Amino acid sequence: MTMASLLPSAGDGNCYYILTEDCAYGSKYFQAGNMCFCSERSYLRNFSDDRPPACFLKVVMLDDSSTVTINIEILQPVREEMAVFLLAISSHNERLNYFLERLSLEAALRAVPGQKVMVEVDRQHFPGIIRYIGSIYKNTSAVLSPFFFGVELQGEGENRGRSDGSYHGTEYFKCKRNCGIFLPFSRVQFTPTPDDDYVKQKPKADMEEGVPVKVGDAVSFYVDEVLTKGIAMAVYREGTQWFVKVCPEEEGTTDIFREIPMDSVVKESLQSLFSPFESDMGLGHPNQMKREISESGEECESGNSSLEVNSMVQITLDKGNQVSGIIRWLGYLPQIKHKMAGVELDEDKGVTAGEWLGKYYFHCAPKRGLFVKLQSCQPDVRFQCSHNSELSLVDYRGQEVLPQAPDSFPPLRNEAAVHVLRGRMKGIQGHCNSCYMDAALFSLFSCTSVLDSMLFKPFPLCDRNVQSILRDEIVNPLRKTGFVRARSVMHLREQLTDKGQCSSFTNAEKDPEEFLNLIMHQILGIEPLLKLQSGGQKEQDCYCYQIFMDKQEDLVVPDVQQLVEHSFLSSDLKLVEIPSCFIIQMPRFGKEYKMFSKIIPSLELDITDLLLDSPRECCVCGDVATLECSECFKDKVFAATGLKQFCSSCSRQVHSHYRRKMHKPTRLHVPEEFHSRNPRGSQQVPREKMELFAVLSIETSHYVSFVKYGPENEHWMFFDSMADRHGDENGFNIPTVTLCPEVAKYLDLPLAVLALEQPRDMDGVAKRLFCDAYMYMYQSKKMALYK
Repeated sequence: MTMASLLPSAGDGNCYYILTEDCAYGSKYFQAGNMCFCSERSYLRNFSDDRPPACFLKVVMLDDSSTVTINIEILQPVREEMAVFLLAISSHNERLNYFLERLSLEAALRAVPGQKVMVEVDRQHFPGIIRYIGSIYKNTSAVLSPFFFGVELQGEGENRGRSDGSYHGTEYFKCKRNCGIFLPFSRVQFTPTPDDDYVKQKPKADMEEGVPVKVGDAVSFYVDEVLTKGIAMAVYREGTQWFVKVCPEEEGTTDIFREIPMDSVVKESLQSLFSPFESDMGLGHPNQMKREISESGEECESGNSSLEVNSMVQITLDKGNQVSGIIRWLGYLPQIKHKMAGVELDEDKGVTAGEWLGKYYFHCAPKRGLFVKLQSCQPDVRFQCSHNSELSLVDYRGQEVLPQAPDSFPPLRNEAAVHVLRGRMKGIQGHCNSCYMDAALFSLFSCTSVLDSMLFKPFPLCDRNVQSILRDEIVNPLRKTGFVRARSVMHLREQLTDKGQCSSFTNAEKDPEEFLNLIMHQILGIEPLLKLQSGGQKEQDCYCYQIFMDKQEDLVVPDVQQLVEHSFLSSDLKLVEIPSCFIIQMPRFGKEYKMFSKIIPSLELDITDLLLDSPRECCVCGDVATLECSECFKDKVFAATGLKQFCSSCSRQVHSHYRRKMHKPTRLHVPEEFHSRNPRGSQQVPREKMELFAVLSIETSHYVSFVKYGPENEHWMFFDSMADRHGDENGFNIPTVTLCPEVAKYLDLPLAVLALEQPRDMDGVAKRLFCDAYMYMYQSKKMALYK
């Protein structure tokens, strides 16, 4: 880089730059994409003709106004009119990508108020009209203020905005409430204006006739007096000069480019430059895809007929390296005769965000998109089913193209659950710390419909995108074929990262309750599963209930019923209403310390005595109870389970004993219809019971789940999303569902015998259920009908 190239157009008060590489300066670290400036006077003083050439430039960082000295080799000059738009992009990496890509930035410079655009709001695209272009930060002392686009949303985008054209009390344009939004240019897809000379016929002729190099052309140029060959990835104009963005042949990847003046580039013959490889593959590197030739010597045009939009594919790059991704678009591109596929890659090894020659054919993150010939795509073997499975890649479709199957599939029960779910490569495929989510989703949706309202109900705060991913990409495939690919869960995790307060749902370890609270409360906005009241105070809402209790010496091997009753009594809690789903977290101190070495699953949870203002039964005679005694609950004379409430006569008799004379029973509220009753015992108090349908267990930070798929004690299945693995770091996890009837053996054991069982000696996976339980899930089928 020459010194003169660092100086932007003369007359600017400041010279602006963008970092093309990460840079450390003292204790500070600046990512590539950071922007900085120096005054023209300072620049000229550093690079005057009477001084030796300088390798470093003192600049001021725009983010924090710190003054640093940076190697000029990693600085790229930016015109001020471009800098203001780039500053609006908060992500440094994304900012650098848009600077290098240029097409969107050039479109932003040409945009005018009144122009129709498509804008990205919550990962969806809506039509709109530009109403304002400029800064929205007033009274700022910053050297440069970022420029945003004020857009009035139209059509389906109405009420998806954030304002009425005002920002922080200042009006920039007028529109209806929640129809206005302010966005950086990176979230705006520009369509040509009628008077935009850039897209009129004459410039088009310039591009096709006057400009000697076009996108996709093979070119050669000199680097340090060495002839270098490459492919033209973009052609653009700055002022009166044309430039070519070239991917050099020797780099071997698609993420290293050189920007060269047009007059320094010589067009080459594609056949001579890349003779062994395909040359007409769109915006991908022509040296990436190996040519496929039929036996007759002609190219096979049909390619893989089974591939379609949303198919998972693998693509072979040069040197045999492979990348994988999802087909997002199929069709024909201008000037290319073969059928092309627009692929969203799993890694940043692409060259586009779904754009080809200024037009978006699909949308993805920068450097995740690649256009290739369809016949160069192969089905991703990592997500192929075993030979004895009827699973097909076309069963799994993203939100862009909904499945042609029915809108919903019922939960699997009994033999149907065994037939569909049991086996290797069954359940939900784990990937990158996803076990907490995999286990929770499998438990909630494989064999029960208690929370199916999450899939269909138009909740007031509902994010339809998240809801459709949950329904169409996870629950329906799970119930139909018994398998959910890791990419579908990652799609949901990406949405949760965007919508939630935490930025690490795509890669970090989480707990199931954190996931459930986020998706139920903050995103789908469903009604809280539990309504609790403590000591007559205001009602409390929650989605999961955490058991809190002191260590009880008399509870050596407790069951869930005992733990819930102890917790409710110690906190003076009552259920305001019968829940349709009761999710209970076991008492623990962190993931390592367990309060009890074993916990017995209560297949039924009797919540009759936990309900507020509900009729209750005298624990002695069975009549309607009018008094409750918390001290009697701790008395070992009585049964180990069940709160202790009495009718008036039994209470007098019980508390006549000298050990219980000091007890202070509290009066219960008896519903009106139970005040007057026929002779004793003629009407029983109804019992409200919930049934256990799933258990989440944890061992060494790894979550698995047990699901009850039928009525018998033996009807349990065990799910592990990462039970096995194929390959090393480039491989994939193999989820597995197995039956575990051995659980029934331990459920039937007497308590004293079970307490003596050594975990290591327990059959099968029973130890994981009894010793590692983290969360129990109960359902009330009759209440689920009304929720």
